[in-house]
Amino acid sequence: MQQYHIKRLGHLGDGITEDGLFAPMTLPGETITAEGTGPHLENVKIVDPSDTRVKPKCRHFKACGGCQLQHASDDFVADFKVGIIRKALSAHGIETEIRPCLTSPEKSRRRASFAIKRTKKGTMSGFHARASDVIIEIPDCTLLDPELLAARNVAEQVAVLGMSRKGEVTATVTLSEAGLDIVVKGGKPLEPALELSLAQACDHLGIARLTWEDEIIATRHAPVQIFGTARVVPPPGSFLQATKDGETQMAALVCDITKGAKNVLDLFSGCGTFSLPLAQQANIHAVEGDAAMVAALDKGWRFTENLHHVSSETRDLFRRPLMPDELRKYDAIVIDPPRAGAEAQIAEIAKAQVPRIAYVSCNPVTFARDAATLAKNGFTLEFVQPIDQFRWSTHTELVASFSKIT
Repeated sequence: MQQYHIKRLGHLGDGITEDGLFAPMTLPGETITAEGTGPHLENVKIVDPSDTRVKPKCRHFKACGGCQLQHASDDFVADFKVGIIRKALSAHGIETEIRPCLTSPEKSRRRASFAIKRTKKGTMSGFHARASDVIIEIPDCTLLDPELLAARNVAEQVAVLGMSRKGEVTATVTLSEAGLDIVVKGGKPLEPALELSLAQACDHLGIARLTWEDEIIATRHAPVQIFGTARVVPPPGSFLQATKDGETQMAALVCDITKGAKNVLDLFSGCGTFSLPLAQQANIHAVEGDAAMVAALDKGWRFTENLHHVSSETRDLFRRPLMPDELRKYDAIVIDPPRAGAEAQIAEIAKAQVPRIAYVSCNPVTFARDAATLAKNGFTLEFVQPIDQFRWSTHTELVASFSKIT
């Protein structure tokens, strides 16, 4: 055993020693003993713990790979995520106000992907262990909404109808206003007998909607999600913010940043997470690459009263971004790209004279790159609001406000 001092945390949550070795579940300032020559140390023992170390709230934490930072205090995790954003911006020479992190409550995650396999006694489901294909059962998970956690049993009963004895399937379960919305991947090919048994299971188990691979088996009740005052039925497995709390905070910030704008462009709009709340205060043009999501947004708007006009467009913004002459007709832009950011689209926005931008990001590194492009073209980054929907993980999200004097 050799003694080490932990200098900082890496982007995956492991402690990093002064000589660059990785030690799992350690914190900056701690002294440890461990074995191994690196890069990953083993048999780590804490000799001198950090003041920010706490007892994990979940009994599954040490084995389960769902959380990385339950051994750290809430204040430490919040500051860590603020630090990730600050470091990413500093790499481009950008300084701005970074507000205190807004963290979703415990037991609030409304979607989870459960790994499921057969056992000699039946089935088991849960999350994979750290860096492993071993499934860890999670009956007392402190991350998931209790209703979602209870749905693990329902997912098992569905999956076992169409899975091999040695294989593993993934059941993604989403809470909706009408009940469980389940998508199963990795099962046997859909044949008439299997389709019938799955449809019967839907009735028996009270599932709102069940999808097997890409085939909808049954929709007993439309799995509605509410965006603002609109009721939307997203396509199976489509993007949804991880917690309702986080979604509400993000939507409020986006509405505040764009307040006073009469015509707002929503890029990477999804099913209307921001478009539909924004439609209570402005006309919206929503652009999204997935046609099914665009159709869900449009239907949600058409069946909701007292909203401003919402037009929508299916368009690949990576290959065909909106150009400056298209952008200049809007008073404000909302953009919520995937982890890769929106380099091509931001390059065009930078040329346009649009006074306000609300940028929602799930990757501080690509956000900082895009922010630098905007800054070089006369935009001011007014503030960044960190949002933590992925509690106890290293995943960091944010909402940022840009302005430009035109």
